[in-house]
Amino acid sequence: MPELPDVTVYVERLEALVVGQPLQELDVHSVFVLRSVSPAPADLAGRRVAEIRRMGKRIVIGFEGDVYAVIHLMIAGRLRWRAPGKKSPGKIALAAFIFPNGTLFLTEAGSTRRASIFLVAGTRGLAEFGRGGLEPFDSTAEQFAERLTSENHTLKRALTDPRLFSGIGNAYSDEILHRARLSPLLLTSKLDREQIQRLRDATLVTLREWTERLRAKVGDGFPEDVTAFHQEMAVHGRFGLPCPVCGSPVQRIRYATNETNYCARCQTDGRLLADRALSRLLKKDWPRSIDELD
Repeated sequence: MPELPDVTVYVERLEALVVGQPLQELDVHSVFVLRSVSPAPADLAGRRVAEIRRMGKRIVIGFEGDVYAVIHLMIAGRLRWRAPGKKSPGKIALAAFIFPNGTLFLTEAGSTRRASIFLVAGTRGLAEFGRGGLEPFDSTAEQFAERLTSENHTLKRALTDPRLFSGIGNAYSDEILHRARLSPLLLTSKLDREQIQRLRDATLVTLREWTERLRAKVGDGFPEDVTAFHQEMAVHGRFGLPCPVCGSPVQRIRYATNETNYCARCQTDGRLLADRALSRLLKKDWPRSIDELD
């Protein structure tokens, strides 16, 4: 799922391309993508784009007359920009925002159809999509600490809870925790002041670095290869590969359709965190430390 750095770059490029442009048509290709009935897509025709903003992991296109399109990409949803006359993305296109200078397509790979568009009128309607998460860059150290410890969760869950923090998901939480040298399963109630500060510093640096890296990669173009997996990442999606800090193989905890990646030497004092499926299968044969794997 695109997270804060990815969505920020989407927003910046859309600001450059469509703010001030009149929407000619919102062409809905799939009945499943539009999750609201009022206002209707036809009501947006002719309205100029007044603003683009990020709400958590959502992208909001604000039109004249206080009307908004709220786009949630979910796991496989992506935005694609095509100049006039260029080929459309094909069958994966769920909707098209058609402007004089080009078309913004919402696409989704696979058949799950989780990506969505809501059309809402007024700031009150828009406010319903806010999850209440703290914006990392807009918070003080005290606010960060207060929000982090407001509920007793594992660090992984706390960072990815949109009610607690805005825009952080599975990929960047792995990177943040690795940089902070903290276990993903450490409970927030067990943190001391130094660990909280370390986590905040890692959060800001990681999100800023990746935003700058993605921004530089896109340049004056448009993000076309948005992914949660990058070779430059330290641990996310790099199970079995060497940690860039200590060289130990990156470990993982698998659950449902997701997984957490971490370095045992850097984050858990060498302890291997129990994988629900594999540790139950191996039972007594489950290795307890990274040294048992060497």
